[in-house]
Order: sequence, then structure tokens, then C-alpha cells
Amino acid sequence: MALTVSPFLLAVLILAGEASCETDCSFYDLLASLNISDPPPDERPVTDWRNVTTVYLDFTLYAIVKLDMNQQTVISYIWFYMSWQNEFLSWDPDDFCGIESLLVPSGYFWKPDLYISEMTEEDHKSPVISYYNLTNNGKISNSMPLRVVSTCNLDLFKFPFDKQTCRLTFRSYLYTVTDLVMMPKSNSYQVNKNSQEVFVSKGDWILVEITVQNLTYDFLNDGFSQVIYEVTLKRAAVIYIINLIIPACFLVFLDIASMFIQDFGERLGFKINVILGFSVLLLIINNMLPHSNSTPMLGIFFSCCMAMMVFSILGTVCSSYILEQTAKRPHVPQWLETTVLKYLARILCFKKPLHTQEAIANGSMPKGPEVKPSSSVEVEKLKHDSEKKKKDNVGVKILKRLLLEVLKFHQQLALAKNEEESKSLWYKVAYVIDRLILILYLIIVSIVFISMIAVWVM
Repeated sequence: MALTVSPFLLAVLILAGEASCETDCSFYDLLASLNISDPPPDERPVTDWRNVTTVYLDFTLYAIVKLDMNQQTVISYIWFYMSWQNEFLSWDPDDFCGIESLLVPSGYFWKPDLYISEMTEEDHKSPVISYYNLTNNGKISNSMPLRVVSTCNLDLFKFPFDKQTCRLTFRSYLYTVTDLVMMPKSNSYQVNKNSQEVFVSKGDWILVEITVQNLTYDFLNDGFSQVIYEVTLKRAAVIYIINLIIPACFLVFLDIASMFIQDFGERLGFKINVILGFSVLLLIINNMLPHSNSTPMLGIFFSCCMAMMVFSILGTVCSSYILEQTAKRPHVPQWLETTVLKYLARILCFKKPLHTQEAIANGSMPKGPEVKPSSSVEVEKLKHDSEKKKKDNVGVKILKRLLLEVLKFHQQLALAKNEEESKSLWYKVAYVIDRLILILYLIIVSIVFISMIAVWVM
């Protein structure tokens, strides 16, 4: 006897089957079938304890918020990714209407004990994303933004043209390489490219490059896997160039130009005003220079500039002191005249000779006392003649008196000329010394500037 089924009953059976299939399309049914427990298990999710769990990491630098040069810390925002395999969580997508992945709360499965070695503060300001992506093959992954406060060994010698390399080392604290291995998901080129595309600069730092290393860290005879991201940053030095370096160079050039002021008194007052203006820059740089074990190059540059200005002031004081000797000492000392006017003037390429050929031959200019004996002999002789010829006529006596006065006037002119020549020698010595100081100043400035540029460029 054939079994007959009414069309109504057949329709009811089909609808019941569809309803049964629809219940398997629910995420709740999928979670129930996976037997996910809360709290999660504490052991690694492997079917064989000898299987190694591989954790893949990826890293994208988004921004450098602050690099504290005094505390040697850096605050950065990164986009972090990690994934690993859970051998107990898998399903067939065909059994659940093609579901291949779902979001699972972080408290339902095992997670690797990942930490950053350089981190100094606990992260309380990063957004909390408590869901992980679980795929049908058991792969668990998580992408989240992180705010990281980490230490960074800063080398500030070339400040403000310095480059800093900071590390972020991701490692496990509990599991050795026999249990857990960390691997970078992307190579250095890809990480650097991704970071350059999204990096947001606040104007202080420029991202140069990011390199990735996968190393094993040995500790207490155990090896721990780690992934190291080295971030190289370059300081944007425009603000320091405009506000500090260029004004300092202008003041140095202005101080050099003041060396051509012929009046030493006016020059000294001008130089003091320049050095007072430079002191204002020193007050500004005192608040901008970082505190470190090594003195920054910018501080050395400013110290050298100040030392050069003080040297030029001392040179001006020396030249002014030499000029004042004209009123105190009537003659230039022999050794000073020979050294400065004969040898140093020739080395400094003075075009005209600074003293007469007789002074060059004899070593000094003729002095007043050398003129006096010849004049006094004539005077005494005339006096003697006047005594013998007391009875001469009045006209002869008047002529003799006139001749005596002329000889006295000639003696005074000779002494005045000798005094003017001595003063002229003092002036010449002062200007030779002044040119020597100018040449030394230019040499020192050139050496300092070339050395600073060479150090900052290297």
C-alpha cells in the first residue's frame, strides 16, 4: 500500500525544515556550538603541548605627541595589530549559513601576555576595544589604537639638528620560544610606508624611517621571542634657526663690522651694546636647551660666540690703553717699537712703512735730548761773546739777542717735533695691534663656524 502525503502536510514539513535551518544562521547558535567558556582557560589553545603558538604583530605609527628631553620619554599613538591561532575554536561555514567570522568579547578565550619593554606608564587614555575577530579556521585577531608612554635614550649633542631613535619592544613575559614565538606581519618597508602615509606631525618631529627586527632575548638561560620596532625621528629645526642661530650670527657679524670704527671709545660702547643684545639670546636659549649629560652643540656655539665677543672687547681695550700711553710715556719702548713696527707690521701687510729709515737702521727715532746739546753750545757761545763785547754798539747786541731767541724757538720746535713723532709711533703701534686682533677674530670666527657646520651636517 502506497503512503500518500497530503500537500498541506508536505508544506508544513518544508516550513519546519526552513525554520530549523534559520536557527543555525544565528551568531548565538554559533557561539553555543563553540563551547566558549567564561572565564577563559589559562593554558595555550593547542591540541598538543609541543605545538608552538605563533603570534603575528603589526605596527603603524600615527603621531608623536611629545618627546620629553628632560625626562627621556616619548608619548606616541600607534595602530597595533596582533593575531594567533586557537586550535579549539573552528567551524564549517556551511553549517551556519556561510558565517566565516564573528566578533567575540575578549574575556572568552586565551590571549598572549604581550607587553612593551620600554613602557613606563600604564595606558589609561587609549580607547578600549574589548572585542576580537574570530574566523572559522580558529584565527583570532585584534586591531586597536594605543597610546604608549615609553623611555627613549636621547642623544642631544647635535641639538637642534639631532636625530633620535626610539625602540618599542614587544615580547612575552611568561612564555619562552618553545611555547610562543612572535613574528612581524609586515617587513620594514611596508611598516615604514604605512606609517609615512598616516603620520601626523605636530611640527616638532619628522618621521625618517621605521625598521623591524625579530630577535630572541636570553634571560636566565631561557629564550624569549620579541619583535623590535625602531623609530627614527628628525627634529624640525626651523624654529631654532630663525629664533636663535640667525640672530646670533647677525650679532657676531655686527661685532666684526664694529672693528672698523676708528674711534676706540665709540667702538667700545658699540661692542658693549652688542654683547648686551647677545645676553638676551642667552636667556632665551637657557629655557630651550634640554638637560642632558652631554652639552648640546647649540650651547657650545653660543658660548663660543660670547667668548669671541669678549675677546674683541679685550682687544679694543688693549688698543685704547696703548693710545693712552702717549700722555704718560713720551717714547715707545725699544722692544715694542722693534717687535710691532718692524716685524709685526710687515707680517700684517701694511702698505706704507710705519717709521723712518733712520729708525729702522738705528732701532729708534731721534730723541729730544739728542738735539739739545747742539743748541745749548750755540747759546753758551753767544753768551760768552756777548760778555767779551760789552762795549759793542747797541745794534749788534740787539741782533745777538734776536739770534738767541731764534735759537731757543728752534730748540722748542725740535722738542715739539720729537714729541709728535713719539705720539705718532704710539698711534702706529695701537693700529698694528688692532689689525692683529681683527685678523685673529676673523680666523677664530671662521674656525668656529666651519666646525659647527661640519658637526651638524655629519
